[in-house]
Amino acid sequence: MSQLEAIQDQPPWLPRLTAHGGPRFLQIADALQAAVADGALKPGDRLPPQRQLAAQLDVDLTTITRAYDEARRRHLLEGRGARGTYVAAPKVELAPVLDLGMNTPPPPHGVDFDDLLKQGLSQVLMRTDNDLLMTYHLGGGGHAERRAGVQWLAPMFGPLDPEQLVVCPGAQAALAASVLALTKPGDTILAEPTTYPGLRATADQFGRHLVAVAADRHGMVPELLEQACRQRKPGLVYLNPTLQNPTAVTMPETRRRELAAIAQRCHVRIVEDDPYWLLADAAPPPVATFAPQQVYYISTLSKCLSPGLRVAFVLIRDPRERERFMAALRSFALMAAPLTAALATQWILDGSADGLLAGVRSEARLRHRLARDILAGRYSGAGDGLHVWLELPAYWPAAQFALAADSEGIAVTPAQAFATDGAAANAIRISLGSIKQRGHLQAGLQRLSHLLARRPESSSAAVV
Repeated sequence: MSQLEAIQDQPPWLPRLTAHGGPRFLQIADALQAAVADGALKPGDRLPPQRQLAAQLDVDLTTITRAYDEARRRHLLEGRGARGTYVAAPKVELAPVLDLGMNTPPPPHGVDFDDLLKQGLSQVLMRTDNDLLMTYHLGGGGHAERRAGVQWLAPMFGPLDPEQLVVCPGAQAALAASVLALTKPGDTILAEPTTYPGLRATADQFGRHLVAVAADRHGMVPELLEQACRQRKPGLVYLNPTLQNPTAVTMPETRRRELAAIAQRCHVRIVEDDPYWLLADAAPPPVATFAPQQVYYISTLSKCLSPGLRVAFVLIRDPRERERFMAALRSFALMAAPLTAALATQWILDGSADGLLAGVRSEARLRHRLARDILAGRYSGAGDGLHVWLELPAYWPAAQFALAADSEGIAVTPAQAFATDGAAANAIRISLGSIKQRGHLQAGLQRLSHLLARRPESSSAAVV
């Protein structure tokens, strides 16, 4: 076969190789995996000979050999001697559930995480007395952990006093301690109509009332916040202003200044939950910049680096407020786990965290481009962060769509899960990081796109 004939006979599943898509052999292996997952390639299908495929993709033979080797490692292909290479029969369930419902960072692009973890733990064990890693520590973190926190928060705030930071076992613990410190049973907490589900769970458990303040395309509406503050005398206002979970809206600086000024006028505290600031492209300064004494600022490593790092830094500038917060935290969580806190500290201080963060940011952007291409006109992401907020056509109620997606082996989260006080948009959140292989993510997004294009079996179904 001539090179021209090979190119004309190119299989439809082959990728369009891009300069920014990672190593070419992995792009090819990912395309093979996606084709097997969505049925474009079936067990027993014969693949093109390696030289032919190299000509079709205009790459060298070594690239194809590495791609086929990687596909074999993933149990996608099998060699049959002189007869060629074939799609392998599945050794596990053919269509496992693709989790697009959990917001976690994607595998970092260009970073060997396993090696980084081994090196980090090795450094911790060499430099730290093992007894200290397996005993109780004072709550709030030691000097080294707080110094790491100062370095972690430097892009947001510049130089900080380490004594103003509290180290917590994750952002959810920090949020719960904030609610306990700033409110009492029966108090009102103000939040946007669509907000982080962990806030609602905390409010319900502690007997606080969660009340929605309307938002527009820039976030919470200032005039309505001031009105709610004067009428309801809330214990606190909850904001997630950067790549908001779940809508992915980033509040502009002007809106942040307005909300900070209202908090000062109305003498109300803001809890600024800001897990995605370091993932955003040119995020505005935190709300805490404009009202330092009014805001508890929470930044977690779990959404930027790895969920296993249950470490969050909380900036509270007033020493009395800080003591109240730490007393609340000690009532249910004495300390961050020393081993993970030591690993987080090691990574931040030696620069490994910066490299890992860059890898997560790079992979997240690649996945957003994938989602934008596949979801076409329905994609509403910002191109960064961990999730996409997808508004659904009227014929697909969100809860029904989530059930239909589940029957297709895909987990997504309907808007009802994020509703502050009952009313919910007709939308779903799609998380882009929880599926390890990009090819599997591609297959899941394609299946969602196909599902969106067809009407449900009962088009008259009511929204539930």
